[in-house]
Amino acid sequence: MSKRYTITAALPYTNGPIHIGHLAGVYVPADIYARYKRLTGNDVAFICGSDEHGVPITIKAKNEGVTPQEIVDRYHKIIKDSFEEFGISFDNYSRTSAKIHHDTASEFFKTLYDKNEFVEEVTEQLYDEEAKQFLADRFVIGTCPKCGNEESYGDQCEKCGTSHNATDLINPKSAITGNTPTLKETKHWFLPLNKHENFLREWILKGHKKDWKPNVYGQVKSWIDDGLRPRAVTRDLDWGIPVPVEGGEGKVLYVWFDAPIGYISSTKEWAEREGKDWEPYWKDQDTKLVHFIGKDNIVFHCIIFPSMLKAEGSYILPDNVPANEFLNLEGNKLSTSKNWAVWLPEYLKDFPGKQDVLRYTLTANAPETKDNDFTWKDFQARNNNELVAIFGNFINRVVVLTNKYYNGIVPTPSTFTAIDEETLAAVKAYPAVIESSLERYRFREASQELMNLARLGNKYLADEEPWKLVKTDEARTQTIMYVALQIASALATLSEPFLPFTSTKLKNILCHAELVEAQTWSDISTKDVLLPANHKIGKSELLFNKIEDSEIQAQLDKLEASKKANEAANKKVEPQKDTITFDDFTKLDLRVGTIIEAEKMPKAKKLLVLKVDTGIDVRTIVSGIAESFTAEEVVGKQVTVLVNLAPRALRGVESEGMILMTETAEGKLVFVNPDTTVKNGLQIS
Repeated sequence: MSKRYTITAALPYTNGPIHIGHLAGVYVPADIYARYKRLTGNDVAFICGSDEHGVPITIKAKNEGVTPQEIVDRYHKIIKDSFEEFGISFDNYSRTSAKIHHDTASEFFKTLYDKNEFVEEVTEQLYDEEAKQFLADRFVIGTCPKCGNEESYGDQCEKCGTSHNATDLINPKSAITGNTPTLKETKHWFLPLNKHENFLREWILKGHKKDWKPNVYGQVKSWIDDGLRPRAVTRDLDWGIPVPVEGGEGKVLYVWFDAPIGYISSTKEWAEREGKDWEPYWKDQDTKLVHFIGKDNIVFHCIIFPSMLKAEGSYILPDNVPANEFLNLEGNKLSTSKNWAVWLPEYLKDFPGKQDVLRYTLTANAPETKDNDFTWKDFQARNNNELVAIFGNFINRVVVLTNKYYNGIVPTPSTFTAIDEETLAAVKAYPAVIESSLERYRFREASQELMNLARLGNKYLADEEPWKLVKTDEARTQTIMYVALQIASALATLSEPFLPFTSTKLKNILCHAELVEAQTWSDISTKDVLLPANHKIGKSELLFNKIEDSEIQAQLDKLEASKKANEAANKKVEPQKDTITFDDFTKLDLRVGTIIEAEKMPKAKKLLVLKVDTGIDVRTIVSGIAESFTAEEVVGKQVTVLVNLAPRALRGVESEGMILMTETAEGKLVFVNPDTTVKNGLQIS
């Protein structure tokens, strides 16, 4: 066993709030692991912080007309608050704009610089002549040289996942002005990843072939087999950590270089506050370093950051990087720009007090080795069929019966039967079973084993039926309830990594904070008594509430609204039709008219039969507007009518003209009519 654990969670980027994809991919599994390690008596430093540098933040600031600092200050608070509200138990949550981080990253860079670990090169970079600045990767958009995606960024194609340089793009354009950039010489420092290729092959491809997740190992192997190349560690920008050596004026550390150092600076900040020495958590071989990240960060945490640590020389390397794949939402990729997401602040408004429901659902359906899908129906089913019907049901029955039979006093057991002994032995086995899954980073599996313990409790009560025996065998009933209460006590402790709010609530119900707060993971498997006889518990309180169909439909409606808004935003204006002459136009006889009657055409979804006063006559017009308007809505509407259109029979009704309509971006029809009331029959020319 390691003396201590340094557990890091990917630094969230502060250009927007946190959504469920972030929770599922990184923060819930990291929190489960950190809480579990604390319960097993380990010295844990659970570290994170806001990633506050980089081009997307400067783009957002420019678009909003504010400073980058205002952007990061806003989202740092929102993100930090969200983590606290969801019980993510960081020992320290810092930020890369903090002085301690600037100092740490600058010192790290200078150490590598002094050791000649960088390659200094003058290269040609893309430059926007109008904006008078070099274009960082995210300020360049062009065609991916590998897959042909015409909206690839300068550092990576989000369609095929290939990394490249901005100068590799076909037909690059500046995201600032839209101009075609020129090439201009500039000096930068590069980390020669090719120099560390043999080390990485030995350390990962040989050393971690059996214990790293296949999705992580496979991606790393692909990168190394493809051949590693030097990667720039500086950029021509004015937002970030200034390059701290001569010749670095007007340049900053590239965000991918400074961000992982944020783990170290955050640890320093924590240690300083707690009166600890930070170095053993990063430099002692008895420390186990584990990085929790999403799959888009694998290359940085498994190739680049380890190469940086190796080059520095005094740091330990990660023992594991259990990266998750991506979580989709209702069958579609999560997208912040398209608002196709479930944002944590919004979730808390819609489902107050249900943090653990989301934590459990995301864990039970975690994208551990492949992309997975979050659906609101599954969320409802996990809550109603598992948390309410299994976990909550067991606890409620135990607490209600204990209060009913014994006024809340834990009864003294008599002789244990074989089934009692088997049940208590099974309870003792659960810590090892769950631990086995957690040590292999199989959080989905671990969450289901926890639920199996609640299932064990339900089955025990259902089989033993104390509500029947209480009338005939008081001693046996006392034993049954005593055993059931031991299961409840075990659940109070073992559920803490997965359901921290529920665990606290259950401990309060069992009224043994002084017992269970001190109860460790191993106590469940080693102690014969978890909740002693004669201890008084509290009254019943529901741990979980059923989620109704209407609540789920509201979420689906919200997503449907986002989908329609996206479709509207992406809707293209139809190109101009063929040119006509003035004589062609004068052939059209357009008049102002008023709809005086309307009715739905039988067995026709789209058609309304209208009576229109054209000022010339009253005529029948069949119009396909029934999906946008009811018959009652259109009566009295003044409209524009093409009156000299040849009559046409539609479903047996002769239509004599056409009503002019257009369509909103959302697909709803609207009338093209005069902006003031005018006389029917007036011509439009």
